[in-house]
Amino acid sequence: MPKVSVIVPCFNEEAVLPNLFERLDKAAVSWGLDYEIICVDDGSRDQTWQLLKAQNQKNSRWHCLSFARNFGHQTAVSAGLYYAEGDAVVVLDADLQDPPEELSRFFEKWREGFQVVYAIRQKRKEPLAKRFCYWAFYRLMERMTPFRLPLDAGDFCLMDRRVVDIINQMPERCRFVRGMRAWAGFQQIGIPYERQARAAGEPKYSFRKLLRLAWDGVSSFSSAPLQLATYLGFWVSSFAFLGIVFTFFQKIFAKQFAQIGLAPTPGFPTIVISMLFLGGVQLICLGILGEYVGRIYDEVKRRPLWLVRESAGVDIRPPQRIHES
Repeated sequence: MPKVSVIVPCFNEEAVLPNLFERLDKAAVSWGLDYEIICVDDGSRDQTWQLLKAQNQKNSRWHCLSFARNFGHQTAVSAGLYYAEGDAVVVLDADLQDPPEELSRFFEKWREGFQVVYAIRQKRKEPLAKRFCYWAFYRLMERMTPFRLPLDAGDFCLMDRRVVDIINQMPERCRFVRGMRAWAGFQQIGIPYERQARAAGEPKYSFRKLLRLAWDGVSSFSSAPLQLATYLGFWVSSFAFLGIVFTFFQKIFAKQFAQIGLAPTPGFPTIVISMLFLGGVQLICLGILGEYVGRIYDEVKRRPLWLVRESAGVDIRPPQRIHES
């Protein structure tokens, strides 16, 4: 019988875990598959780890591991992929915004031969401003990447073992799993669903963290920001050149320009504004370059992506870099 692994990253999810245990166990009965559930505690500060260990003692199919500190959601997903043993691997958030009851549809597509089955969010329960940011990000990202990135598709997905092995071999530290999944290719298909509101607890992705994740996705799979800096410099230089030409003709044909209300007048504010504008453009370009250089610095240090503090039901391997597995 094929085996599937369900990866559930958790961070301060004590309020929602009892509901997750009940719904996921109930949904698994209809799969007709051997399965394991791997919960990754991403350095929680509440009772999340105690609840996970108790669930492991109650049901040996539930495996769990706890990070030594908070390493981030994408790293928790990557750790789950690293330790998963199933022929197919599902990524599911603990907050139940992605209903586990939908997984039967994923397995049907997998049996049809699709190596990646991802969920397409039809409706969201977030505020309007947040929904617009999500909408804009996916469409901007899709234009900037050299491969097809599915629109409105998050981490909720199923991946075949071949795809999981490829992602485990990717060495980058700034992980953007949904981008890595799309980059891998193979036969992929989307399934529309309605994203639910969080079942309990507080959202863990603040607006600042979402911006960071978006930037990780852009910088990991596109050099467009670097090209944007070049284009911005070119546009500013062109604008400055046109200003020089205009000023030159304004001096030569002073009378004619005065008749149309454009007489040359010395202006200190104009100089200051121009200097500030050019200085701002330079700082933006340096900032973009600095972000990429910072990522290079993180990569060359070659530290492990995560450190495991404790585990239950998972055979922990010695700390190592994910691409050496």
